[in-house]
Amino acid sequence: MKTKAQKAALIEGGAKELKGSQTVVITDFTGLTANDMNTLRKSLFAIGGSMSVLKKRLLKYVFEKEGMAFDPKQFAGQTGVVFSPKDMVETAGVVYKFGKSHELLKINGGFEVGEKKFIPAGDVVRMGQLPSREVLLGQLVYMLGTPIRSFLVVLNEKSKKTN
Repeated sequence: MKTKAQKAALIEGGAKELKGSQTVVITDFTGLTANDMNTLRKSLFAIGGSMSVLKKRLLKYVFEKEGMAFDPKQFAGQTGVVFSPKDMVETAGVVYKFGKSHELLKINGGFEVGEKKFIPAGDVVRMGQLPSREVLLGQLVYMLGTPIRSFLVVLNEKSKKTN
């Protein structure tokens, strides 16, 4: 059992993490092993994020301290909170990819810290399924280049017929 001072320190630490984050993803990690949790933490660390395990009551105080109305008691299971300085698409992608290989991890929702807006679990999962920014930019460049390539093929075939 934690003392009042220890709980206050956890709330302060959580509020500090929340202040330095752009996005938060709330997960249920019931049934995951310690090694699985460490693997998730390492992949989050690679994007500058971190994962904390907080009791729902303390998490509510962390959000209240930053002026956000949010009640995590609506979620079942053990609550893991992913704090990230990256946007929701990148953060959700890391959590989603980990969740695909570890079915016990469930995404309960997310939070856009700057906008103080809760994002439902389905939307966070859909954002996690999006390709990375680099892949999307590559697809865009390919799509922009396709008409030019097609036009060049037509011109090339036309020049072969006239010769």
